[in-house]
Amino acid sequence: MGTSARFAGPPEPAEAREARVSRLSETGRVKMQARGVDVFYGEKQAIDSVDLAILEDEVTALIGPSGCGKSTLLRCFDRMNDDIPGCRVTGSITLDGQDIHSPELDVVQLRARVGMVFQKPNPFPKSIYDNVAYGPRIHGLARSRAEFDEIVERSLRRAGLFDEVKDRLTEPGTALSGGQQQRLCIARAIAVDPEVILMDEPCSALDPIATGRIEELIDELRGRYAIAIVTHNMQQAARVSQRTAFFHLGVLVEYGRTEDIFTNPRVQRTSDYITGRYG
Repeated sequence: MGTSARFAGPPEPAEAREARVSRLSETGRVKMQARGVDVFYGEKQAIDSVDLAILEDEVTALIGPSGCGKSTLLRCFDRMNDDIPGCRVTGSITLDGQDIHSPELDVVQLRARVGMVFQKPNPFPKSIYDNVAYGPRIHGLARSRAEFDEIVERSLRRAGLFDEVKDRLTEPGTALSGGQQQRLCIARAIAVDPEVILMDEPCSALDPIATGRIEELIDELRGRYAIAIVTHNMQQAARVSQRTAFFHLGVLVEYGRTEDIFTNPRVQRTSDYITGRYG
């Protein structure tokens, strides 16, 4: 039996799919776009022909049950799947219209433009200062101590952390609380001045107070960056995002304005998931 058997529903007619893809660009300025993306781990297909746009100055939430392909797709946008043995990605993914797999776009440059914040806070075993300065240092974005100081302070301020750590910059980043560590990781991601921020369940390991602070931060950052966030928490998706994409069994079932997805979904599977009938 082929891998396509695990994906529910008949294939979408080519004309309908093309019309849906063209509508993506009508919803706002597209920063990144996936067209017909398939992902395989060996012979197993994890993503089936996904079309998705990440828009400038908006938060796009990826929701769906565990194992439905949300994080797999997220990792496609900064080519982290390149590092997984046996993983194969087909289809097109563009950043400002440029194919991210083009030889002209080095993967190091791509990851400077597309930052990633992981599920579990992962500060480097360095000082708070050096955690934030790490990216600018390896990318040659600053030379003098004054330039590094400016980048570190600006990044920590944008991450809502500077006032809490300004007298502790030489202390290890790992000494911070879980919520502070995650904001430090966000500061580290934005220190290289990316254009897109990917967040893979950034609050799943945090308490409610820290989660609330991260959600406030996401709302503050969306005016500067295109943001995509994977979350299992549907209430969180409703709070922080302007667009929502619902995945099931590797298929993008429905994509649209968050308010429409949660109050008037067009697809029964979306309604069933949101109302808790499965998940």
